[in-house]
Amino acid sequence: MYEKNGEKYFVVDSHIHFWDGTPANQANRYGEGFLNCFYDYHRNLSPESELWSLEHFQKQSEADLLHDLFEVGYVDRAIFQPTYLTDFFVNGFNTTEQDGAIAEKYPDKFLVNGAWDPRDGEVGLAALERLVERWQPRGIKLYTAEWKGESKGWKLSDPWSYRYLEKCRQLGVRNIHVHKGPTIYPLNRDSFDVADVDDVATAFPDLNFIVEHVGLPRLEDFCWIATQEPNVYGGLAVAMPFIHSRPRYFAQILGELLFWLDENRITFSSDYAIWTPKWLVEKFVDFQIPEDLQSEYGTLTPDIKRKILGLNAANLYDIDVPAGLGVAEPAARTAVASETNEGAMSS
Repeated sequence: MYEKNGEKYFVVDSHIHFWDGTPANQANRYGEGFLNCFYDYHRNLSPESELWSLEHFQKQSEADLLHDLFEVGYVDRAIFQPTYLTDFFVNGFNTTEQDGAIAEKYPDKFLVNGAWDPRDGEVGLAALERLVERWQPRGIKLYTAEWKGESKGWKLSDPWSYRYLEKCRQLGVRNIHVHKGPTIYPLNRDSFDVADVDDVATAFPDLNFIVEHVGLPRLEDFCWIATQEPNVYGGLAVAMPFIHSRPRYFAQILGELLFWLDENRITFSSDYAIWTPKWLVEKFVDFQIPEDLQSEYGTLTPDIKRKILGLNAANLYDIDVPAGLGVAEPAARTAVASETNEGAMSS
């Protein structure tokens, strides 16, 4: 929980990893290149005070994870989003099993999500059933640009993807997180295109599609899809650090999201361990839309910030929010105003 100027914020870091990017786990030059590309994002978008060495960036300890998120990072709950990349990393980069071992030790701090790949066919469907039975995930993380043998990506609208989404529906896994953002070496940019989100969001209205990285650099495409699909959300991973390196650009990103989606469908993420939540939370609470943009985008109120920092993700994942950390209900505010007016009239 973060508190400043009398305002309290319940924080859900909705997109974190516990990866192994060490040279010993890199299966080939693609694994090394993938990790180094992440590190470039870290170096180029972080404040100087928050920079890590490459060695520390490659793998964090359990103690590091707990310290960075909960001891100093203000996070109340964090959600693991796996990224397997088994073609690039010997034991996988960041698997449900790796994440789940930590989540089971600290069930009051972490939730763990699963993953699937439609190219695994019937075998993968059976594996998904076992994964859900074992880990009880409330969400799935998908990486449509992931390589598998000769294949260099797939689409959400593929027939086998429909089979897996239907299986998620049957299993009660309702939150589908999809990486649709900047390309990462050596993955192909076109495999992250957001167009296929439109198709599945219409076909599966009872599932929530959280588009991680809000489609960057295809923000406009994403917004036009999300405005007509009420079950599409925007995850701020990768967008958040621009609050430091390019604050006006960040204001434009957030302003567009608020215009098209409103404040109820945007979720905070540090994308740990590319960045850490402490400085992101602090800067976001202090942040305001520049005055010359406010006529178009409006301003950020504490309640809007509360929703983005934690309440929206808490709603998606049925996370209990302690009393006093939510937003005031409009009806309650109206009732108070009505009572005040009646009192003024009687006096």
